Amino acid sequence: MGTTDLVITKRMLGALLIALGALAFIGILLLDALRGTLGDFGPAQALALAGSLGLGLLGASLLPLGDRPA
Repeated sequence: MGTTDLVITKRMLGALLIALGALAFIGILLLDALRGTLGDFGPAQALALAGSLGLGLLGASLLPLGDRPA
C-alpha cells in the first residue's frame, strides 16, 4: 500500500489564512453586536479587527504563488 503525504502548498496556506482572518473579523463584529454596542469599538477591539484584516491580506498575497510547498 502506498502512503500519500499531505504537502501544504502556498495556495492552501493562503486560503486557510483568509478563512481564519474572515472568521475572526466576523466573530469580533458578532460579539460586539451581541453585547449591544455595535460600532463602539475600543482600542483593543480596533487592533483585533486590523489584525484580522492583515491576516486576510497576508493570505491573499500567498494565493498567486501557486502549488509550491509552503
